[in-house]
Amino acid sequence: MLDIKKIRKDPGFFKEKLATRGVKTEEIDEVLSLDAIRRELLQQTETLKAKRNEASDLIGNAKKENKDATEAIAKVREINNEIKELDEKLTQNETEFHDKMSRLPNIPHEGVPVSLTEDGATELRKVGKIRKFDFEPKHHWEIGEDLGILDFDRAAKVSGARFVYYLGMGAQLERAVYNFMLDEHMKDGYTEVLPPYIVKASAMYGTGQYPKFRESVYRVNGEDMTLIPTAEVPLTNYYSGEVIPAKELPVYVTALTPCYRSEAGAAGRDTRGLIRMHQFNKVEMVKYTRPEDSWDELEKMTANGENILKKLDIPYHVITLTTGDMSFTASMTHDIELWMPAQDKYREVSSCSNCLDFQARRMHTQFRDENGKLQYVHTLNGSGLAVGRTVAAILENYQNEDGSVTIPDVLVPYMHGITKITKDNAVPFRNK
Repeated sequence: MLDIKKIRKDPGFFKEKLATRGVKTEEIDEVLSLDAIRRELLQQTETLKAKRNEASDLIGNAKKENKDATEAIAKVREINNEIKELDEKLTQNETEFHDKMSRLPNIPHEGVPVSLTEDGATELRKVGKIRKFDFEPKHHWEIGEDLGILDFDRAAKVSGARFVYYLGMGAQLERAVYNFMLDEHMKDGYTEVLPPYIVKASAMYGTGQYPKFRESVYRVNGEDMTLIPTAEVPLTNYYSGEVIPAKELPVYVTALTPCYRSEAGAAGRDTRGLIRMHQFNKVEMVKYTRPEDSWDELEKMTANGENILKKLDIPYHVITLTTGDMSFTASMTHDIELWMPAQDKYREVSSCSNCLDFQARRMHTQFRDENGKLQYVHTLNGSGLAVGRTVAAILENYQNEDGSVTIPDVLVPYMHGITKITKDNAVPFRNK
């Protein structure tokens, strides 16, 4: 949520900045108009309440002096009716004002490349050596299906498109990857959390998924609750409505959760494989920081995500997303994209974002500074990493010509010493 006082003070700045995110000038004007009406209604209400108090005093004095108070009583009744009408207008106004304010995205940082599309993202760095194959590399779904460790057909039979069964070594590889990720993040100072997977609508509002993206999630029938689209929601809402003791900042938390997304609008995109699923595992990183520290913390969080790929020895690059491509709540987003040989391109595996006080205002999450003044914390979030996409990259980057897949060295201990997935060990029950 943006600060209406700041919009009121410098509307031109907000119009200019939000235009780079696709917000029309009229949307800002509507917010300011509703705000002006709201303040006028509040002023009228306060004036009427003052008049009501005066009339009430007259009634009290008249009764003490045994005088006729009929006229004063009628006046109070009339004022009460006017106040009731104003309150109804104010309620309607505040509902509309709040709705329009909650649909305005965060202000982009000055370092964010300006574009209403994804084109124009800035590459910050490229890391790792892209492997040159002496055979035609296969897509990860082909490798997984040939080995028998990924079963999309039976998942479609049971659940529909964009679901998968991981089998045998496929399931073990997924588990090895997310356990490795969690261990690495704990080394970097994150506290592991096992959060709820179903949240209230208020939590979805707090992190900015509601109201704009209500149709992109799975909701619980008959209840105003939602399956989480990302662990960002329960992790960031942990301190909603609270004042965090300043001595605790910064707070680092991480969690592995399933994520559920309807992928509305994604028809025809990544219909094969693990890239775009309705259900997938993701390790999330979330930070609560002081305002003056949040930009340094964004770079640290991005480095935490990169650390996973460095140790897995998977090539990647880091880009800063454009104003039109970053998330609704972000002021700046660094995407980490890993190399997918069969697609011959980088694919996103993490978005690390600094949301400044945007989410904290929606959640009312604050801390008290050294002067005793309440301030909003800054919140940051990033994938550390999307597990399925990392598994897909391992299958493609570590594939062998005979169809086997070599296990990255750092994962061998998590795979109980197994160094290669082959047809002989991939799914034990099929080899009996």
